Formats: sequence, C-alpha cells, structure tokens
Amino acid sequence: MAEQAETLRRAPLSRDRILHAAVALADEAGIDSLSMRNLAQDLGVVPMALYKHIANKDELLDGMIDVVVGEIDPPVPDADWKHAVRRRILSARQLLQRHPWAPLAIESRNMATPAVLAYLDSMIGTLRAGGFSADLAHHVMHAMGSRILGFSQELFDASRRAGRSGTTKPTPPAALPPEIATRFPHLAEIAEAASHDDASVVGPGCDDQFEFEFALDLLLDGIERLQQQGWTSAHRR
Repeated sequence: MAEQAETLRRAPLSRDRILHAAVALADEAGIDSLSMRNLAQDLGVVPMALYKHIANKDELLDGMIDVVVGEIDPPVPDADWKHAVRRRILSARQLLQRHPWAPLAIESRNMATPAVLAYLDSMIGTLRAGGFSADLAHHVMHAMGSRILGFSQELFDASRRAGRSGTTKPTPPAALPPEIATRFPHLAEIAEAASHDDASVVGPGCDDQFEFEFALDLLLDGIERLQQQGWTSAHRR
C-alpha cells in the first residue's frame, strides 16, 4: 500500500487525479476538512499547482460530485422502467454510503453538474421509453425529488448536518421520556413500533435503508398505476 501511495504521489498532476484525491480526502475526514491547501499537501504539491487544473473551490466541488455520480450503475438494456429506475436509485444510495458528504455537497450547488444532468436525463429517458408521456415524466421527477439521487431529507435529522447523510447505520434512538410519551401518545406508539429489516437490498439491519425503500416502492407503485391509467396533469383539475 505504501508503494502504491508513493506511485500516486509521483504521478503527473491532472484534473482527474486532483478530483479523485479530493473525494478520498472528503471520504476520510469530511467535506469541512477539504481545502486547496490540505489537498495540495495530500498530493505532495504546492497549492498553486492545483489552480492550473481547478479554478477554485466551487469548481472542485462540482468535479467531485461528478466523480461520485459517475459511480451510479448505468441503465440496464431492455429492462422494464420500474425495475430500471429502482435499481439505479438504490445504486445511487449505495454510493452515498461510500461518500456520506455527497448529499450536502449536491444541495449546496446552485446548478446541477454535468454528471447529475446526464443521470437525470437518462432516468427521464427510461421513463419515456417505458411509455410515459413527457407530462407524467415531468411530475414523476418532481415527486421523486432528491430521492432519485439516493437521499431524502428526514424531519429533524441532525446526522445530515454532520455529513453522515442518514445512510450509515444510526445509533438506536433513546426512548421518549415518560412525560413526553404521555403528552404525545401517537408519537410514542410508533417509536415503540420501530423495527429493523434484515432483508434490505443494500445492507442488513438498517432502519434508514428500510424506510428509504419503503417510500421508494410506494412512489413507484403509485407512479405505475398512473402510467397504466394514462394520467395527465389535466386530471388534477
């Protein structure tokens, strides 16, 4: 491993090498630790050397996002739309387990990066090839939101602010204090009913994963029903 690291340090500096090094640094220490100075030190170069390939921190983040989004599984040829969409969304969620800083980085961008645009375009292409009208595909993308990239915003989820993004196995929540449980009995009831799902597609024993797949399947089942009914946005009126 030491020899491989030394080989990488001696490799010619390039945009691709910088971006992959930045992703590795963010994976290891979190996105907040990432700076051009720290990255240059990790690569064994002076900071000014980076600016020949990357203009600034914003361009660096855009490139890092494109690197990780490029890890999403490609479309499966001739697969039915529902299977293809589900498979790729869960592939996107898997990459967030490898790169827990990515959701907040994606949300911080004012515009989608080229790789994100390409991924979204291919997902719409899958829907259109599956018989969806442009109108229904439009509303499906709104309904999916960030879930199509493998993450969603849970209520009062402090782990996302810490860069964990809700994709790693969480610490079991503490029981509600008796006075809170008495005041809010329905919340207490579902807190007691929380369970694990050992047959999760991505990994065993992960509540967050189960909840993500549960909501995803609800959406896909409802979308499938609308598509079969020939739904259009005119129906809402």
